[in-house]
Amino acid sequence: MPTFVDHDSIVELLDRTWSAIGDLYAGLEEADYDRPTCLPGWTVRDQLSHIVATEMSLSGEPVPEVDVSAADHVRNDIGTMNERWIESMRPMSGPEVLDRFRAVTAARLETLGAMTQADFDAPSWTPAGPDETYGRFMRIRHYDSFVHEHDAREAVGAPGRDDPAAVASCLDEVATALGFIVGRRAGLPEGSRVRLELTGPVPRTYLVEVTDRARVVDALGGEPTVGIEVPGPLFLRLSAGRRDATPLLGTDIVLSGDDALARRLATNLAFTI
Repeated sequence: MPTFVDHDSIVELLDRTWSAIGDLYAGLEEADYDRPTCLPGWTVRDQLSHIVATEMSLSGEPVPEVDVSAADHVRNDIGTMNERWIESMRPMSGPEVLDRFRAVTAARLETLGAMTQADFDAPSWTPAGPDETYGRFMRIRHYDSFVHEHDAREAVGAPGRDDPAAVASCLDEVATALGFIVGRRAGLPEGSRVRLELTGPVPRTYLVEVTDRARVVDALGGEPTVGIEVPGPLFLRLSAGRRDATPLLGTDIVLSGDDALARRLATNLAFTI
């Protein structure tokens, strides 16, 4: 079933998140732009270039024809496309990339602001699949921007930005993948019942049962066999594949129920490409 997303809310979240990214990068020295991040082969500059590239692509700009064959961290066609955009911007200074970011996001916000709720409800291809809405695509764009913002924040030692509305929207997006995470990534066996408690700025409780497949449910058919309690912002980092859960087990990540299954789930939360 398509996901319908409120136009005004997502456009506002994109505006706030892109503004926060601009403010973060404006305070960096050129050396900060060259710091490595948690993504293999990508610097702080590359994180910003990636956001620029996606919005340029959505504005109709063609992918640059550059050679990325030496980039051994690229694993698939999407990665190749991303790397071609990023490689094309690597000769630019940090402030030059920032100027391009501000220009393209301002243009995109103008375009998105002129759209209607009906435009957002219209069918659209999305990274989550073809049978979705344009609004869902833009929620994914906000999620992606927020995640890359925090990749850069971690790399330069800046504090996280736990904006409750932004975190809530990102959690809504990740929640669509919980069945996949539990059933496929973690491979919990049939009969497993999961209770995932998120604490922090946006407390949430997710319940997942594994029958013929894993699915989010309103109520479990018995006591949870697996329980995980984790701060919501950390859960976003884990599910985006940005952090290793193993050293956090028993401290930031509290496990209950079947210990082996809980550990398997906690260390296999990543679902992004």
